[in-house]
Amino acid sequence: MWIDAHQHFWKYNSEQYGWITDEMQVIKRDCLPADLLPELYANGISGCIAVQALQSENETRFLLELADQCDEIKGVVGWVDLTADDVPGRLSYFSKFKKLRGFRHIVQAEPDEHFLLRPEFCRGIACLKEFNFTYDILIYARQLPAAIELVERFPNQHFVIDHLAKPSIRAGELQPWSEQMRAIAKSANVYCKLSGMVTEADWQNWREGDFSPYLQVVLEAFGSDRLMFGSDWPVCLLAASYKQVKSLVDSYICKLPLRQQQSILGLSAVKFYGLDNPLSWISA
Repeated sequence: MWIDAHQHFWKYNSEQYGWITDEMQVIKRDCLPADLLPELYANGISGCIAVQALQSENETRFLLELADQCDEIKGVVGWVDLTADDVPGRLSYFSKFKKLRGFRHIVQAEPDEHFLLRPEFCRGIACLKEFNFTYDILIYARQLPAAIELVERFPNQHFVIDHLAKPSIRAGELQPWSEQMRAIAKSANVYCKLSGMVTEADWQNWREGDFSPYLQVVLEAFGSDRLMFGSDWPVCLLAASYKQVKSLVDSYICKLPLRQQQSILGLSAVKFYGLDNPLSWISA
């Protein structure tokens, strides 16, 4: 009953997905549940969390429609304009959708490295707790200082760092990323996804050992109870198959006690996103 805590769906068009360049032909297409489900089944995954890829409420509703049609989609992380004056009303509207578990903003694309600390953005973050919504932090490593301050400001809000905050695995750089990840992990309200690693490495020439130093840092900093596996499918296909991505995590955690492996592969995601009892999925 494992969970893929981070993947995406889309109906491709060049206008909306302009970030998908010509060198990304493998994902320049529709990516829908029918494409993902065989990968989940083949890798022993029972359910997934569909995460936004566009900053659009229409996409959020699209993901929720897919979730209604597909039992394997256990939760959705959508988008809402957290800087808007009417954000409480929008959150109240979205709170009616059972599978909507949280929100994300593509902060990595913001030119302001302190975007997370803007008063209007923090005002939106302050509204999430009332509706029991989580927040996924999508940033580059250079934006970690702002993220550290954000999570300290909101100790009762549940945050999760996507893709280990995108360290420069290709260059083999550990500092200051390592020190900053240990700092943000001191906030007990913060989790971290073991996702997006292969696309931060050399797409064509990565090796399993490239990721070990980064996995060691986050395991020591967060512990298994605040780590969760995510494939980042279909983006991961730029550098690796679904099986390869899952195997990277499996290979690293295989020597951990079984309970810790279970946390990383599913229980942490169930807890963080407030998913239904996974025992009920057996008959689903």
